[in-house]
Amino acid sequence: MAFELPDLPYDYNALEPHIDARTMELHHDKHHNTYLTKFQAAIKGTELEDQDLETILSKAGQHGPAVRNQGGGYLNHNIFWQCMSPNGGGKPSGKLAEAIDKSFGSFDDFKEHFNNAATTLFGSGFVWLVPESGGLKIVSTPNQDNPIMDVVPDASARPVMGLDMWEHAYYLKYQNRKPEYLEAFWNVVNWDYAERQFEANS
Repeated sequence: MAFELPDLPYDYNALEPHIDARTMELHHDKHHNTYLTKFQAAIKGTELEDQDLETILSKAGQHGPAVRNQGGGYLNHNIFWQCMSPNGGGKPSGKLAEAIDKSFGSFDDFKEHFNNAATTLFGSGFVWLVPESGGLKIVSTPNQDNPIMDVVPDASARPVMGLDMWEHAYYLKYQNRKPEYLEAFWNVVNWDYAERQFEANS
């Protein structure tokens, strides 16, 4: 299959003032593109070239660190861009909102749990909201791992939403102030996307 760098679904500056344009430009054009390029090199000439990305990563533990890390970085960013929107923020609705209340007690309690997972994540990684038995749970993964991978325990599901906690996602604007980055994220969360993912995968 041909793997390509997807366009951002909005302009670099569309998430201002919460996520700055320069970060978005470097994050997409440099970091995301580098993961794609290295992933392409890792699978070149192998049977993996003919498989779809999620199938490959569902067996990441069998394919070695280059496929796991670079393919994970490629997919994680494909998802992450969709998790934000210039028209985002606020609260979810519908079945997703019901599942959040059922699983965490309230939206505010969910945010507290999610923020805690993000601020206590050691080093670089992602925090995900993942469907589980009609409800939801929060999963943290190191580096470029994600819940689709067989190397992530008790997950094996496409995430509803995810947050990039690598420093390149926030350091230009927020430096070491992770709580400010988290608050910025809540102002741009694309709940429409998250709701579609939840309904499709729960």
